[in-house]
Amino acid sequence: RSGEMAKLTQLIDNEVFRAYATYTTIVLLKMMLMSLITAYFRITRKAFANAEDTASFGKGENAKKYLRTDPDVERVRRGHLNDLENIVPFLGIGLLYALSGPELYTALLHFRIFTGARIAHTFAYLIPLPQPGRGLSWAVGYAVTISMAYKVLKTALYL
Repeated sequence: RSGEMAKLTQLIDNEVFRAYATYTTIVLLKMMLMSLITAYFRITRKAFANAEDTASFGKGENAKKYLRTDPDVERVRRGHLNDLENIVPFLGIGLLYALSGPELYTALLHFRIFTGARIAHTFAYLIPLPQPGRGLSWAVGYAVTISMAYKVLKTALYL
């Protein structure tokens, strides 16, 4: 058992892994924030997806008018969905990448660019900024994940 604990401490002492943990935490918190922003937009726009959510606005037909979609709510939801489609692959591929032994500088570059791209993507979605801002921020983050995947496949797997 003490050997297992030593391996875990070695992982925590690994600077690349700590960088991965830092930037993963940032993007996960950003993604969690999207849930709160969605809730805020639902409440302020009075646009709910579930009948029980309209109960505080009355009963029957009066409450049903709040059971609707709203363009602002849907926009935030699309941004959140895009986070799920991009941050989840980053988590898995980024972990494998961090464990594949990259140089700290290169790993930090990957992690920081991805994080910056996802934050820029969120602003581009919420403000909204004109295209190609949102598309470019998405593409940059996606390219970073592909770059890490390539490094993992090239150096760590048997192909």
